[in-house]
Amino acid sequence: MKKILLLLAISLLSELGIAQTGSWPAPNRPITLINPFPPGGAVDAFGRPLAKQLSVQLNDSIVVDNRGGAGGTVGAAAAAKMAPDGYTWLLGAVHHSIAPSMYQNLSYDITKDFEPIAIIGSVPHVIVVNPTKFPKNDLKSIIEEIRKHPGKYNYASTGNGTSQHLTGELFKIQNKLFITHIPYRGTGPALQDVVAGQVDMMFDTLAGAAPFIKSGQLIAVAVASNQRSPAFPNVPTAQELGISNFVVSSWYALWTIKGTPKDIVDKMSTEVQTALASPDIKERWAGMGATVPKMTRAELNTFINQEVVRWHEVVKKSGAKLD
Repeated sequence: MKKILLLLAISLLSELGIAQTGSWPAPNRPITLINPFPPGGAVDAFGRPLAKQLSVQLNDSIVVDNRGGAGGTVGAAAAAKMAPDGYTWLLGAVHHSIAPSMYQNLSYDITKDFEPIAIIGSVPHVIVVNPTKFPKNDLKSIIEEIRKHPGKYNYASTGNGTSQHLTGELFKIQNKLFITHIPYRGTGPALQDVVAGQVDMMFDTLAGAAPFIKSGQLIAVAVASNQRSPAFPNVPTAQELGISNFVVSSWYALWTIKGTPKDIVDKMSTEVQTALASPDIKERWAGMGATVPKMTRAELNTFINQEVVRWHEVVKKSGAKLD
């Protein structure tokens, strides 16, 4: 009897050992992808198709958990408290490199509490204007017109502290201009008022402004990227028009919790790259005017740190505030 009990104990311990050291992800244990923004936004547009593709590859469920609030900081704070076991991922964006300069006393540090997995997409910003607002709709003439009439012109954004807001402030700083900022609650209302002529211009993402550019309701003056967009090859870059260093994109990335075992992070990274190379994802991203910059995890980590520093300088120089 004692021999049977001993064998059972050895068998049980063996099974527990296998369970503890088994491959990731474990069967029937879902992965949670925290999206720290409300459903239906740009982050969801990237996150949900990617989650679907990854669930097929991993043969496991991936639950997208939308935890919106305070510019993405509520969801990020919740993710930072999760166990570093590979079962919680954070889907974030450029906003998370801006947040440290806009929000006081954050309970997490995006550069210290998280491990970057991959940049999953990048959409350049574009300067768009209402066709009736400026005497000439080329970038040089617009800058000269604004400089001649400081305070006369204004620009819309999707809200204080957003990338659209700070792109406008960066443009003002680089060109020594005075343009009044008009914040809105979201992309839709902001673009509609620029189209209607209530506001003169906007520094939106190419994906958001694309329908209005195609319809002729807005004029795309320049894209804030190193290369012209394949979706709008006739729109020049700001650099081509004489504004150097005006390169801004809304980028999207995946993180996991700091301390997640390296073998799990390596597998996560590999699976994400495979998903991003799938035909369905490539087609969806192209439809949104998005590209996937080639970056190693180390390069992405450096990039995020640089973005934190960059937007801190813009916030400091512009005096941008949330209220």
